Amino acid sequence: MSEEYTLNTELPDFSKVLEAAQGELDLGNYDEATRLALQLRSAADPLSREGALRLASVMRVLGGVARMRGEYAKALEDFSEAMRLSERVEDQEGVAKALNSLGNVYRNLSDYTTAIDYYSRALTIDEELDLKEGVATCLGNIGIVHRILANYPKALEFISRALALDEELSNRTGVALWLGNLGNVYLSLSENHKALDYYSRALAMNEELGFKNRVAMLLGNIGVIHAGLSDYPKALDHHFRSLSLAEELGTKEQIASSLANIGTVYLTLSDYSKALDFFVRALAVEEDVGNKIGVSNCLTNIGTVYLHLSDFARALEYYSRALTIDEALGNKVGVSRDLGCIGNVHEDLLDYTQALDYNVQAMAIVEELGDKGSVALRATNIGNVYGKLSNYPKALEYLSRALSTFEELGSKTWIAACMHNIAVIYANENFQDYDAILAEEYLKKALSMFEALSMSSEQYEVHLELANLYEKLKRWEDFAIHYKRYHHLKDIVLNDEARKKAEYLEQQKQMAIRDSALAAERATAVATTSILYKVLPSSVADRLINGEKVADYFQHISILFADIVGFTPIAARMPAKAVLAFLNYVFGEFDRVMEKHGCQKIKTIGDGYMAVCGAPFPCDDHAERLARAALELMSDIELPESLRLTLPKGSVFHLRIGLHTGSAFAGIVGEKGFVYDVYSDAVNLAARMESSGEAGRIHCSSDFTYHLQNRDESFVFEERGEIEVKGKGVMRTYFLERQ
Repeated sequence: MSEEYTLNTELPDFSKVLEAAQGELDLGNYDEATRLALQLRSAADPLSREGALRLASVMRVLGGVARMRGEYAKALEDFSEAMRLSERVEDQEGVAKALNSLGNVYRNLSDYTTAIDYYSRALTIDEELDLKEGVATCLGNIGIVHRILANYPKALEFISRALALDEELSNRTGVALWLGNLGNVYLSLSENHKALDYYSRALAMNEELGFKNRVAMLLGNIGVIHAGLSDYPKALDHHFRSLSLAEELGTKEQIASSLANIGTVYLTLSDYSKALDFFVRALAVEEDVGNKIGVSNCLTNIGTVYLHLSDFARALEYYSRALTIDEALGNKVGVSRDLGCIGNVHEDLLDYTQALDYNVQAMAIVEELGDKGSVALRATNIGNVYGKLSNYPKALEYLSRALSTFEELGSKTWIAACMHNIAVIYANENFQDYDAILAEEYLKKALSMFEALSMSSEQYEVHLELANLYEKLKRWEDFAIHYKRYHHLKDIVLNDEARKKAEYLEQQKQMAIRDSALAAERATAVATTSILYKVLPSSVADRLINGEKVADYFQHISILFADIVGFTPIAARMPAKAVLAFLNYVFGEFDRVMEKHGCQKIKTIGDGYMAVCGAPFPCDDHAERLARAALELMSDIELPESLRLTLPKGSVFHLRIGLHTGSAFAGIVGEKGFVYDVYSDAVNLAARMESSGEAGRIHCSSDFTYHLQNRDESFVFEERGEIEVKGKGVMRTYFLERQ
């Protein structure tokens, strides 16, 4: 955790606190990063050049937190604000950083065309400014998109360039990042040993640097490799460690990834109830954050669970939904996987022609991509289908090809599966190259591997094949041994399957209840957040959402009260809807003026309006801003024809405004139906300036007048003289004249 920092209004420690906030973001301490960033945000003046530069950097931190938490809409809003601020003060380096950050969000949202566009624009700026670290970041991010789109040569090119540049700069943070991403590319290419080497190097560096979010991701990736090598206990250990760390950090994308990875291991182990539970939880998170590729992956995984449960209609439904998403995204890896899965369903439905067609389409895609593991999987499926079609030479050709690749990759589960399938072909007397000895050899090797992997279902199937083979060979003693083991294991597996089926049905019921409750909670949370940002200043809403008690003291602010003179009696003769429409329009114009001048609306009271400047963002020129806003409010507001027609004939309105300056408290008032309010004796006096003023004029206290004239002599005041102010006695006041 960072040390405790205290800021005064001049922000002498701004750079120090900003560096601390960015550091907490990199370390995955998102609550602390947010706290520090909001502290900076509340004290930054967005209208000055220095203030805009500072606020842009703060918005990038807040956007980074939102992105890591999967709050992509907020991340886009924060990064866009950072870019607008940087563009306004012509800070090209800030613009490049914001563009790169926006690219990251669009990448998370699976909008790869937009992501590449933002990265490329950022890269152009960084190259022009010779900002090598920025260039490395953009190159690496472009490489990540190419990996997702399965353009592995391009991915290796861009990420390797990024790595080389950061190594040249001795930027260990960047080096650690790109090592992990090179591991991702090699994992996609099924070069597991290379991937593991890069992951291990990246993990050691990120642990040393304290980057927890990256550590969580790398643990998950290493778990995937162990699962591919059939070391399921080690795979689960890594995945659960990854999940625990991701939940601690609140990184939704990694939470979803870890949940899906755990589900995949349980699916391989035939524990369908657990697999489905983890896949459904992962799907809910991916849908929540809007990660379309993640959604597609989860849909495919759920479809595979239903396939194993022989619920073919549901399996096809989920696979087809995944295929639609992947085709729309241009996700070739996903399309190939989905086509192969649909082919598997048709194979189980004994529609071998359709099964072969889908698998051949899938094979063409992965061969183009150069993904060895996926090519081997497709070859296995095609070989099995040819075997069902009694085309044994073709079946043996594809299965042998798959076996060779799986042996190269070290995937024990699939090595055993291919040996089993090859043995079945050699054991078939209709095959012209029937070879019982070779069939027995392959079956025994497969059985030994399935036993080592504790895969009971596969074991009893191999025992049955051995029993059938020995029956043909009239080796009755061997036949009896394997036939007996087949029945023993089958009873165990079927009883276990029955238990799992019962658990699955109960789980479906509980999932339906949970999904309904989660949907209601999500809808409530989204609605609540949306309302908060509509009724509170954004910085105040941020603090409230993060659990902070909002209560501030401001030494110097300016306060405005405005009233529409004569509106009350006229409104009595108007329909309620017309009154509301009129006030909404007029106060909407007031809000626009306040925002333009950097002031903050506080509330409306009937036909009255209150605003301040200097809170919640402190600024030195609060009086100048509010004075300019008041003068603009006094300009005629052009009502739309539809509103003018609702007013009684001869209706005349004037605005009466009061201004004062002083100190005030501000914060959230109330536990239920709360509001952000500003209160103090200075607020009361500003209200008195309005009520004791004149229609069509801006009535100012002597404090406001003297303060403003000492700072800006261009404002013109007319002395009103001494008047009796309710509750204050005799006071000298002034009118601010229109310029």
